[in-house]
Amino acid sequence: MNVSVTIIIIVITVITSLYALSNSQVMSKWLMNPYSISKKGEYYRFISSGFIHADYMHLFFNMLSLYFFGDTVARYFGSIYGMQTGNILFVVLYLVSMVAADIPDFLKYRNSPHYNALGASGAVSAVVFSAILFNPLSSMIIFPIPLPIPAFIFGTLYLLYSYFQSKRGGDNIGHNAHLFGALFGLVFTVIVVPNVLPHFIESISRYKPF
Repeated sequence: MNVSVTIIIIVITVITSLYALSNSQVMSKWLMNPYSISKKGEYYRFISSGFIHADYMHLFFNMLSLYFFGDTVARYFGSIYGMQTGNILFVVLYLVSMVAADIPDFLKYRNSPHYNALGASGAVSAVVFSAILFNPLSSMIIFPIPLPIPAFIFGTLYLLYSYFQSKRGGDNIGHNAHLFGALFGLVFTVIVVPNVLPHFIESISRYKPF
């Protein structure tokens, strides 16, 4: 039985997240703490923090999003490079985007010992935006509004919202990670599959709302 790389990542993340939620010492050691990374050289936190979550809902929504979009991206990579290489590229996208998404906040808070972040949101954003490049006219829903909109419009709204909320702050959500994870997903996909950009532009140029 072939199990998709997306399911494997989800299973690992659920296990590690539940373990960290039940063990405060593990949670503390795996958090993305810029101060510990900068002053103590604990670079593993860039990755470990992406496999733990603040609570069950945080975990659920991230893994649900990954479930819906992960296989789509892996399949597109696989259709071009073969299944094995496609899966490797997907894992590289997922793991490297964890680091890329945290770089801005790492630089901003590297001298602040009390700043912490966690969750796979940056990596999931990268996967979602990679999928949007491949399928810009697919339908997406902005929760809780039950009206589907084209993926490229959803992506534009998401980027704008994340940008302005990152400047505003104060809501305890890692909007910078969402924003830079999404941007990394776009850049990575264009580098790996250069033809995706003209495909994306052609698709949205043909879009008719009615």
